Amino acid sequence: MADTVQFDLVSPERLLASVEAKEVLIPGAEGDMTVLPDHAPLITTLRPGLLKVTSAEGNKDYVVTGGFAEINAESISVLAERAIPREDVTQEHFKEMMEEANARLKKAQDAYQNEPGPVDEAAKLLADMVAMGDEIGLSTTAHVAAP
Repeated sequence: MADTVQFDLVSPERLLASVEAKEVLIPGAEGDMTVLPDHAPLITTLRPGLLKVTSAEGNKDYVVTGGFAEINAESISVLAERAIPREDVTQEHFKEMMEEANARLKKAQDAYQNEPGPVDEAAKLLADMVAMGDEIGLSTTAHVAAP
C-alpha cells in the first residue's frame, strides 16, 4: 500500500494545491469522507464545508462551496466551484457566500412554489453554509433568510 496519494485542488481561478497527501477529508454531498491512498474509485459531489489535507508539509484547510471530487487509488482531483485557503477567508468573504446562498433560496422559492425539490436543495445549501461558518468561526448573524 502506498503511503501517499497525489492530491490536486482546482478552482475556476487557479490551482490551489498539488501535493502528495497522506489523507484528505472531503465534504461530500452525502456526508464527509476521509480518503486515504489506495482508495476505491469514486466520484462525488461536494457540499459547502472544509476540505482538509494532511501531507508531509503539514495540515492545510480549504473552504469549498461545491464542485466534485474524482478519487482513485493513485490520485484525488477536486474541482471546486469556489475554494479559498481557510486562513484567507474573511468575514466579508463569508458574507458574500451567505448572500449568494440566500439569493439561491429566494430564487427557488419564487420559481418553484409548492415544489419542494429545488427549494429543499437551496435550503440545504444555505444550512450547509451556516454550518461551515460555525465550524470556521465566522458569524452568520443577519445573513440567514427568513423562512
